[in-house]
Amino acid sequence: MSSIKLKRKTDSGKSTIGVLTVFGSAVWVLEDPRREHKVHGETRIPAGRYKLALRNEGGMTQRYAKRFPKMHKGMIWLLDVPMFEWVYLHIGNYPEDTEGCLLVGLTKGQDMVLASKAAYQKVYPLIAEAIEAGDCWINIEDEDV
Repeated sequence: MSSIKLKRKTDSGKSTIGVLTVFGSAVWVLEDPRREHKVHGETRIPAGRYKLALRNEGGMTQRYAKRFPKMHKGMIWLLDVPMFEWVYLHIGNYPEDTEGCLLVGLTKGQDMVLASKAAYQKVYPLIAEAIEAGDCWINIEDEDV
């Protein structure tokens, strides 16, 4: 069983910035902000422990398979997130690029992550390999509240 950690550091009210650690490698993560009541497409997922899987269906899967033909094995999918569906780890830079998903970047700014493609290429193979090897989980902790 392997574990991956996301520690949420700041919430500006427009977005949440955190650090994702994957077997010693770290990248920044951008998410929607925390909200008392879920607003579709504008609320981060609850802190907790979620099993990870590879999802090979849907339009995003097909786009990523074309974009990363040598690396892509399916979208990294967080399973059984309360009140959310199809939560992925993927590329993006700004709050409008996520709808509850985790966006990765090598650098961060105010309400943004940058070098997202490079960050994805850094952590995707590590996570995909762990998923294929067996139980793989992500622990999400709120340090920003």
